[in-house]
Amino acid sequence: MSTALILGARSDIAQAVAHRFAKEGFHLQLAARHADQLADAVEDFRIRHQVEAAAYPFDALSFDTHASFFDALDPKPDVVICVFGLLGDPEAARHDFELARRIIDTNFTGAASILAIVADFFADRGSGTIIGISSVAGDRGRQSNYVYGSAKAGFSAFLAGLRNRLAPKGVHVLTVKPGFVHTAMTEGMNLPGALTAEPGKVANDIYAAYKKKKNVIYTLWMWRYVMCVVRSIPEFIFKKMSM
Repeated sequence: MSTALILGARSDIAQAVAHRFAKEGFHLQLAARHADQLADAVEDFRIRHQVEAAAYPFDALSFDTHASFFDALDPKPDVVICVFGLLGDPEAARHDFELARRIIDTNFTGAASILAIVADFFADRGSGTIIGISSVAGDRGRQSNYVYGSAKAGFSAFLAGLRNRLAPKGVHVLTVKPGFVHTAMTEGMNLPGALTAEPGKVANDIYAAYKKKKNVIYTLWMWRYVMCVVRSIPEFIFKKMSM
């Protein structure tokens, strides 16, 4: 039976992804900074899906603990899904570098740290799948959230490099680029309905892409074309736009 490790397992998207993989019979390793708060979720997965589930403490920003965290996992996962992230306050991050650094380290450095360890293990084993949740915000730097966007751009590039490196080893790397999603992180925002997904829809798209071994997906699908238009805007015009 296959096992999925979900990093950042307390988020809305992570919980939806966990349910989707558990529905297909995957055992679950749920990792989060406050793993004790996952007790009810662990019991729910066990009862609802009849799979093994366990919670593990994991801090994306405690880089020096990542190797021992992964070494202690038994069994080792077949799929690793990196879901954790931090949007933060874009306006505050422009003036507070400590906040900006936390956003960058959460969305890029922490993810790169743990996934580098996973990548080495999967490469040696000759199998496995890495799924990274990036964002459409990384497709082009915009004044509204360029700290978050730059971190996600770096993460997308990191995943692309892993994909190129690991493909000959039999390891699949999937980059997921969500647009707007109804989650606790976006609560209170005025989101456009037609472009906003529910976590369950994102989870279904991720599982379908995993099965088809896709390289990059946008969810909702129309974001691929929205961001194609955004990237095509000439810089001299883009500078005058309030995006």
